[in-house]
Amino acid sequence: MKQKLSPTEKSGALDGLEQMSAREIVSAMNDLDRTVAEAVDRAGDALAGLIERCANRVAEGGRIFYLGAGTSGRLGVVDASEIPPTFGVDGVFIGLIAGGDGAIRHAVEGAEDDDQGGVRDLQAAGVCEKDVVVGIAASGRTPYVVGAVHWAREQGIDTACITSHPEGALAAAARWPIVVETGAEFVTGSTRLKAGTAQKLALNTLSTGIMIRCGHVKGNRMVDMKLSNVKLVERGVRMVMEQTGCDAVRAQQLLTEYGSVRHAVNAWRKFAG
Repeated sequence: MKQKLSPTEKSGALDGLEQMSAREIVSAMNDLDRTVAEAVDRAGDALAGLIERCANRVAEGGRIFYLGAGTSGRLGVVDASEIPPTFGVDGVFIGLIAGGDGAIRHAVEGAEDDDQGGVRDLQAAGVCEKDVVVGIAASGRTPYVVGAVHWAREQGIDTACITSHPEGALAAAARWPIVVETGAEFVTGSTRLKAGTAQKLALNTLSTGIMIRCGHVKGNRMVDMKLSNVKLVERGVRMVMEQTGCDAVRAQQLLTEYGSVRHAVNAWRKFAG
């Protein structure tokens, strides 16, 4: 059956872009981008429900798999790769992209059209019923993603998606569809623009919400972050100082000995008490 055209493929209200000045392009794109956060907010209830479901799965030992092609796949890989240094959690968020890791930098022609490619990638990663599979596709029709979500749901695995097409095959396939209706793009069909921005916002919200619900944030601090560079060590020192009242030298000593802000603060309170 022929699928209904995605709203992201329709021509927008603005035309004659080549006749615009650089300043007019900036203003026009910024005006359109202001609508993206509103679109994400309209999907807020669905996002909140998915956060709770995923947090429960992670607490039970499950993982979150992102699948996408092109821009969607790259955004999923970026979000997954930022979880370990930010929250100190390894192997929980896994980003899969059509064409493999090489496709992060260079397009792999035809990879997104393989409706079994995502299935093979999930199987190779050992996906199981404790996990959640999140398909990402603005158009809602990418075979690599739709095929994987269909298969995962048939295996009894929780499935979700982030898409800009409310009537697409992906939204229909997923148990937890997150539909962010961003509409036509500034440049027709270029979903790295509004739709891509919406995906990034939704992924930020999803992964951060899961990590907060799983206890990796205290107050507004990422207390389990990895102290992997000078900037993060300095941030950790400030956080320990703020929470304990100790000086920078002692905070540095605590971080070095206990390895994280959480453990350093707990150790201080134990000995101080």
